Amino acid sequence: MRISTIKLKKFPSRIIAASGLFCFFYPADFTFVCPTELGELADHYTEIKAEGAEVISVSVDTGFVHKAWHDTSDTIKKIKYPMLADPARRVSSAYSTLIEDEGLSLRGTFLIDPHGVLKAYEINDNSIGRSIDELIRKLQAAKFVSEHGGEVCPMNWKPGAKTLKPGLDLVGKI
Repeated sequence: MRISTIKLKKFPSRIIAASGLFCFFYPADFTFVCPTELGELADHYTEIKAEGAEVISVSVDTGFVHKAWHDTSDTIKKIKYPMLADPARRVSSAYSTLIEDEGLSLRGTFLIDPHGVLKAYEINDNSIGRSIDELIRKLQAAKFVSEHGGEVCPMNWKPGAKTLKPGLDLVGKI
């Protein structure tokens, strides 16, 4: 694991790929639900990259705590995506995931397209883990909509399923 300093405002132009970026906020290292989520992200990182996206996880821990967790947890050792340290809580605050009284972040996921436009987000209570299948489905839907102007993806859409093309001809027929 390498620790380096980056300027977040320069980060997107360097790393946001063809389909976007997942900013994946979690409360803290050395906790219970967090490694299950980060491990699933690690297990599906190649699939996410194949869809043209990047992942960056964010917690209020320091880079040193990330390193210690990486060195002691087999699950965290699998991680190949960047883990952002936000000890000043500026990023968590900017994304409105910060629980001020606790100094921790809620579980927040933000899918940002290559133009910096927010395409999907969810914020969960820290006792509720997220679904990797749903995150990937949202990424695939955002990618499809971007590549197929004018079409939209209905609920539970998956690649290859029928989409909709909004227009007067559909009004009252769905």
